[in-house]
Amino acid sequence: MTRSLDTHFRNYAQNHHSADDSHHAVSHRTLPPRIDFQPAGKYFHVDDTDRPAVRVARQRLMVGAGLYLLGCCIIALRLMDLAMFPQETSGLRHNARAGTLEPLRADIVDRNGVLLATQLRTASMYADPQSIQDPEETADKILSIIPEMDREKMVLQLTSDRRFIWLKRNITPTQQAAIHKMGLPGVSFQAEERRVYPQGNLTSHIIGATSIDNQGLAGIEKTQDDDLKTRRDPLRLTIDTRLQHIMRQELAAQVVKHRALGAAGIVMNAKTGEVLSMVSLPDYDPADIGAASEEAKFNRNTLGVYEMGSTFKIFTTALALDKGIVGFSDGYDATRPIRVGRFTISDFHPQNRWLSVPEIFMYSSNIGTVHMAMATGRDNQQEFLKNLGMMHRTSLELPDMGDPLVPNPWRDVNMMTVSYGHGMAVSPLHLVRGVAAVVNGGTLPKPTLIKINHDADSLGTRVISQNTSEKMRRLLRLVVQNGTGSKADVPGYFVGGKTGTAEKTHNGRYAEKSLMSSFIAAFPMQNPEYVVMVMMDEPKGDASTFGYATGGWVAAPAVGRVVQEMATLYGIAPADVDDARIHRALDIQMETPEKGPTLASFATDH
Repeated sequence: MTRSLDTHFRNYAQNHHSADDSHHAVSHRTLPPRIDFQPAGKYFHVDDTDRPAVRVARQRLMVGAGLYLLGCCIIALRLMDLAMFPQETSGLRHNARAGTLEPLRADIVDRNGVLLATQLRTASMYADPQSIQDPEETADKILSIIPEMDREKMVLQLTSDRRFIWLKRNITPTQQAAIHKMGLPGVSFQAEERRVYPQGNLTSHIIGATSIDNQGLAGIEKTQDDDLKTRRDPLRLTIDTRLQHIMRQELAAQVVKHRALGAAGIVMNAKTGEVLSMVSLPDYDPADIGAASEEAKFNRNTLGVYEMGSTFKIFTTALALDKGIVGFSDGYDATRPIRVGRFTISDFHPQNRWLSVPEIFMYSSNIGTVHMAMATGRDNQQEFLKNLGMMHRTSLELPDMGDPLVPNPWRDVNMMTVSYGHGMAVSPLHLVRGVAAVVNGGTLPKPTLIKINHDADSLGTRVISQNTSEKMRRLLRLVVQNGTGSKADVPGYFVGGKTGTAEKTHNGRYAEKSLMSSFIAAFPMQNPEYVVMVMMDEPKGDASTFGYATGGWVAAPAVGRVVQEMATLYGIAPADVDDARIHRALDIQMETPEKGPTLASFATDH
């Protein structure tokens, strides 16, 4: 077949060539092109490899294929990176205005992992006014979905000469879908993060709040702002949400019952300084901190400083015992008030006799306490209170911490009044920390709200001896057994504590009916684990308290109920009330003191 075709075309060419020689009227362009046939089995092959167009096409095809393969490799590598190293990209959000990726805010949880603060993905609506065709119509359509928005303000925004304006931050998914469906030119949405607080008001004074742009404004959110923006795991606090509920419920009930202005409560681990509960009333919703009043945002436990009344007798007595100035068998004359210049120091419930040191503490005698302070000395008092951290701001992971109000100059009259809790103001946190040191064996713990691992070196510095601490436990137990704190007693838990009642000042004068009434306790007294404090701001007495509004009547019962529920919550079994070992550790043999010199008045300045 191939040979016959070749012969055919050769004859055709010869015939026409001869014709061209003899007949010049025939054009050479009528000849068909020459085709070279190269046998290749039963197929024909045309060799075009030397043509320039073919070479260029082949080069372009190879470059395109290479770029495609490179893109596939980049995508594959990125997918592998996301799958194998999610921490490199998780926790990032896009900032519409800055065009950058910013880290999300870490969750905050309590000691048991209960969620206290977290991020919720939401959408925010923004607009480019230059792309808005009809501002009023656009505003009306948006208002049909979100009627609470201000129409006049929105129209003003949509007619501005800016290229970016926020219309509404953190709208609901339903609102976003409805507005998106309208297809409004120039109106868009940005995915954002909103801080939410599942526990509401419960931990507001601890957690604090953030701004709409997730910047810490108060509480832990403010002090740990940088850490929360960069950490990947939740920030774990020492707070126990269950105990927080118990404390807040009890304080709220007491505020209503006694028509108080407010209340404060703290539970601290006496050995580690971990704050398990901290409630200040009134409080606020951290999701809407802008609507909170200044009073609601005020943390009475850390920012407020108050004269703590007779709870300070704990420190005066501990110092006298630790210095060896008094023992349980010693005592002072409490038959007459003490006159200091034009002032008189007297007892609320006068016994009108000589009192032993345990009796002075049990009956909360101002007169006997002043005697001990005078015997101890002004310099020793100042040094001891300084060692207890009472002279400066307490360290805690919160931004609002109150500075103590300290007498200056510190004269003898100041020494006397400070000995029973007047003339010097500290925060409730100062008080709780100091009492923890007195009952835990004599070491001053560092208060903390952030859960960490504690070791022997982090448990504080020694401020009193172990022996003095054991004596103070006996005295504190005595107050609950037979003294002013009996309403805090919980059978089987050997609660010990001290009442405190102080008059508030108004216009530089003490107001007799404006009281700060408190009770601070520790339990179990044979080996204290927890310190519990309740303080009521201007409570009013009622029929159940026989008109009294002192710490023993309005704060001590609340502490007792918190201890009872706390013991149930933590599964702390009550001890045998007749256990001889516990009684040996806590009982005091009351002795009649030997009479000494009577201290009736001082001619000191004031």
